[in-house]
Amino acid sequence: MSTIHRGACLASKGKFWALCILLLYTSPLSCFSNFSHLVYKIKEGLPKGTLIGAISEDLKLDFSVDPPRLFNLELKQISSQYVNLNNTTGELYTSALEIDREALCSDSHEGQGCAIFLDVIILPQQYFQLVKIKIIIEDVNDNRPYFPVDEIRVSVPENAPVNARFAVEQSAVDPDVGINGVQTYWLVNDYGVFTLDVEENEGGELTPFLIVTETLDREKQAEYLTDIIAEDGGSPPLLGTATLRIIITDVNDNCPKFTESQVNVTLFGNATRGAQLARLHAFDPDQGANAQITYTFSERVTRETRSLFHLDKVTGVIKLAGKIDTDTGKLYKLVVLANGPACIPDVATVTLHVIKVVSGPPAIIPRYIAPEKDGVVSMSESEPPFSPIAFFTIKNVDPRQGVTCLLEGTGPFRLLPYKHLKNEYLLETTDILDYEQQKDYELTVVVKNTYGSVVKTLVKVQVLDVNDNAPIFKQSLIDIKVEENNAPDTFLAKLQATDKDSDSRGEVLYLLGSDAPSIFHLDRLTGVLIVTTSLDREEKETYRFMVRAVDCGTPRKESIATVVVTVLDRNDNSPRFINKDFTFFVPENFPGFGEIGVLSVTDADAGENGWVALSILNGSDIFVIDTGRGALRAKTPLDREQQGTYYLWIEAVDGGKPSLSCVTMVTILLLDVNDNPPIVLFPQSNQSYMLVLPNTLPGTSITEVYAVDRDTGMNAVIAYSIIKRKGGEPGSFDIDPDTGNITLRKALSNRGLYSLLVKVSDHGQPEPLHSTVLVNLFVNETISNESYIQSLLTREEEIGIEEIRPPNRLARGPEYTELFPCQPVLIALSTTCLGLFFIVVSLTAYICCKKQKKHKKKRLEVEIPLKMKTDMQAMDRKLMELSNI
Repeated sequence: MSTIHRGACLASKGKFWALCILLLYTSPLSCFSNFSHLVYKIKEGLPKGTLIGAISEDLKLDFSVDPPRLFNLELKQISSQYVNLNNTTGELYTSALEIDREALCSDSHEGQGCAIFLDVIILPQQYFQLVKIKIIIEDVNDNRPYFPVDEIRVSVPENAPVNARFAVEQSAVDPDVGINGVQTYWLVNDYGVFTLDVEENEGGELTPFLIVTETLDREKQAEYLTDIIAEDGGSPPLLGTATLRIIITDVNDNCPKFTESQVNVTLFGNATRGAQLARLHAFDPDQGANAQITYTFSERVTRETRSLFHLDKVTGVIKLAGKIDTDTGKLYKLVVLANGPACIPDVATVTLHVIKVVSGPPAIIPRYIAPEKDGVVSMSESEPPFSPIAFFTIKNVDPRQGVTCLLEGTGPFRLLPYKHLKNEYLLETTDILDYEQQKDYELTVVVKNTYGSVVKTLVKVQVLDVNDNAPIFKQSLIDIKVEENNAPDTFLAKLQATDKDSDSRGEVLYLLGSDAPSIFHLDRLTGVLIVTTSLDREEKETYRFMVRAVDCGTPRKESIATVVVTVLDRNDNSPRFINKDFTFFVPENFPGFGEIGVLSVTDADAGENGWVALSILNGSDIFVIDTGRGALRAKTPLDREQQGTYYLWIEAVDGGKPSLSCVTMVTILLLDVNDNPPIVLFPQSNQSYMLVLPNTLPGTSITEVYAVDRDTGMNAVIAYSIIKRKGGEPGSFDIDPDTGNITLRKALSNRGLYSLLVKVSDHGQPEPLHSTVLVNLFVNETISNESYIQSLLTREEEIGIEEIRPPNRLARGPEYTELFPCQPVLIALSTTCLGLFFIVVSLTAYICCKKQKKHKKKRLEVEIPLKMKTDMQAMDRKLMELSNI
């Protein structure tokens, strides 16, 4: 119940405070009238978290009170989004939304300033206080001046006086205020005839004025182009630029002037009405209406003269308007005025000399052979030389007068009397006409008589085009290069061919030759050549085909060109080994850096993209590879007995960017070479021996020789043989050549030490290797004196048993020397010694019987345990060798 009651109290208090706050803003009679004013100034554009002010410190509030004060910001105010309030300390900070003074106070005037107004409430009830906060946003120079248009035009009349002022209406605008606004203007180039001044109106706005400092002349320079710069007062200042085009407008400060002030014209008395006599020309450098010129006769020209001659007011052409007296010669002077607006007329004098005509001038009557229309003769360029054009008959020729007829003009033409007929002349060609060199000619047939009369007739010859030119390619060989893997419909080239003929005869169509692959397409009209599919250089590197340029004449003419399309390589192919993997068989002891094998690798790309480098990923401490040939070599000779198989990973990397690679495995199998002689494992030494009882039956297995060979195959197949014998009866023991088992061949009659020199040989090629070992057999019922036997064995060592080493292929000595050169003497000595030995044995029979168990134990230690131990060691060594292989 206490919890519910407390909640109800809090709810009632919340309603009370809400009512007080509402009355605070809506009614002058609020619950509390305790409030304060604080004013802060900050610069616009401050980053988030910048301290604006501490309300508690500025109001000198006590922080030690309990409960502590809480500061609340009215969230409904738009201005609050620019600030953050710490509710416990009352510190105001800038928020993440930066303040842009120009955007925040876009409607305010410069004098009003820009500010944010906040209301902060301090709670709880006993500390309640309303704090009115005003944050003044001070301007920073973060905007540069700008002109409303990119180009400003100012018109200045060319007669503007010095110091004349012309306002530049499109002045610059700067959103900043105060000193950060526009402060001045200046010109980049004033050409020495202008300057710039700035005036400030009542509203504080600056207007630039263009001032003329020198006299202007539009006829010398009609326009000036420069840049106008607006500069604000920030630190550093910011600038705005616009183009200023100063147009000098024309004023009528020039008057017309004749190009010729004196013109002389000769006129025959029989000249026809309407003939053009002269053309006057005057010039005024002004523009438009200021440059208009009218031509008039001077008042000094009589009315009679004006009736004979007509002057065109606009063109200045003088024509014959009436009939001149043909009997008498006369001189006419025409004074012509060139009039301009508000100008004193310029004067030119035309003097006409009228020549008296005694009789009528000759007349020229043309009769055209070639097609003629309106005085223009048409000749095809295919016409042969000396083709007739026209006849000219000379009429009104006084028999007493002499006349000459000649041709004026250039070209392959001539005028000559026709078949000696009087006053008949033929005009003909002298060479083939070429439309492409010259399309028309103007010829004048001139007839002169002895009185100086001259009659001229103009003949125009127009050359008609025929299809006599084939299209010509700009290049006969068109070399095109394109990278492989191109996108379909890739542009290759634009073929260009020209035809000197006219009209349709000169229109060119482009066609592919019959040898062109179907993957190429040529636009008939534009000559654009494209490839419709993606090219693969590895599939085909060069395409060569013909293209045709055909005109539209009759008959059609054409020319051909060769197109060579070279496909450029891209690194789109990885290196590839010829085999998926490689296996090389190499004999062991192969010489160091000898060539084990060659790894063939290819790359379908070209150039650096197809250059391949080989490297060994593992085993580079033993093997090296020639990156050019791909030859694999071993740094040192290899021993199969140490390691019989090597697995190498070889990487091939091409020279492209980025490079591509592939990996192959190489297996190197070492072939065995007979470089190890057999190793005798049992007996362990030449001084070991075995006791053989005299009553042993023939055929009994006595012992064996056990040997191993580290080689393999036939190089490790061992054969055993007895090559020398010493002591006892010859042929008493045999050895199995395959197993090395030694058996008793016949009954033993003699006691004593039997020594067998056993040769252990392999079946290696080309030369077998062997070792030797002494097998010592002591024939007796028991071992009575070990020191005696040891002394015998020591003597056997003096025989010098040879142990064969791996053969030297360069030099080889004899295999064996004679082991027993004095065999008969030794046999006799041995028999005597054996006799004495048996006597000693008989005397000590009693002792031997007592020590029989001891001797049996020694026998076991000497014979059987030695053999078993040796066999175990041999088997261990053999297993080790097999594991090495």
